[in-house]
Amino acid sequence: MSGGEAFRREIRAWLEDGLTGEFAGARGLGGPGREHEAFDVRLAWERHMAAAGWTCLGWPERYGGRDATIGEQVVFHEEYALARAPARVNHIGENLLGPTIIAFGTDEQRRRFLPPIVAVEELWCQGYSEPGAGSDLANVQTRAELDGGRWRISGQKVWTSLAMEADWCFVLCRTEPGSTRHRGLSYLLVPMRQDGVEVRPIVQMTGTSEFNEVFFDEAVTDGANIVGAPGDGWRIAMATLGFERGVATLGRQVGFRGELESVIELARETGAVADPLLRDRLVRSWIGLEVMRLNAVRTMAGVTAGAPGPESSISKLVWGTWHRELGELAMDVLGAAGMVADGRPYELSDVQRLYLFSRADTIYAGSNEIQRDIIAERVLGLPREAR
Repeated sequence: MSGGEAFRREIRAWLEDGLTGEFAGARGLGGPGREHEAFDVRLAWERHMAAAGWTCLGWPERYGGRDATIGEQVVFHEEYALARAPARVNHIGENLLGPTIIAFGTDEQRRRFLPPIVAVEELWCQGYSEPGAGSDLANVQTRAELDGGRWRISGQKVWTSLAMEADWCFVLCRTEPGSTRHRGLSYLLVPMRQDGVEVRPIVQMTGTSEFNEVFFDEAVTDGANIVGAPGDGWRIAMATLGFERGVATLGRQVGFRGELESVIELARETGAVADPLLRDRLVRSWIGLEVMRLNAVRTMAGVTAGAPGPESSISKLVWGTWHRELGELAMDVLGAAGMVADGRPYELSDVQRLYLFSRADTIYAGSNEIQRDIIAERVLGLPREAR
């Protein structure tokens, strides 16, 4: 038996055994537009995974991971999706902040912050976007100043995923007075459980509140909780986005496959599969998913060498657009029935939720417009856009 096949059998057997007893009802819980669903159960499940060594697989062993190869990580995500295991709650810590600390943090930061991520004892959120700094992230206005060995942070962040549940936030803020654009920004690690932090949920079209506004009013963090040097925050922040668009997308794409299969089955049930135009779109969607997966695996070489490069923007552009189009296709397959809520007062079907939530896919984690600029300028070497 090959090493890859043995690994597949190992994780498959563990999932089959683990999703029983107290976790028997956890299958299929959570996901985009449903992050509120059974959060405590999903948190307990992920801590159960951690105790068995199934978190942070791709991390080096010295930091609590398994040094899993890209192939093994793909296998894990495939089997996890096939088992309909619950949506992960530690994605931001495991796939974004953790790799950033490993690549750019100090030894002290690695000792302090990595073990609680591996054990799912501390959850993280991302403090990037602001009301005036979304796609134009370099316009960040949240400010921090060093005061007696502590950073004091004031400002507002928005679209902060899972901020209500997070213990910590990595915050991109301006630490050099008078600086503009990419200069003078720093990457701070800020505790969320303090008087200077207020979280306000944002109700989405799905009726849920995965995203939040976060207000910092003289919030504090230790002076050592800065990743990289003061003023080097833009470089660190871009590396974090690279990790988000890199290996973390593998699990997302496996989930996409399940959604596509559901849409195909719906087309058979409704008879929409007989429509040659819809059938063509279904086939194109399947082809697009296969291309997406192959491209994601190909670009993983950048992750193994350190922080992903600008090529990771290709992956984000592709999957964001593909998933939004899948939501549109799903509604067309459903037909006029898709215009009526599944129940009162605002109960949505999986297809409706897919359509509504996927509208955001081409915006969050870097909008399509910004990804095209990055690809044009940093991958293809085209002249910079006039600003």
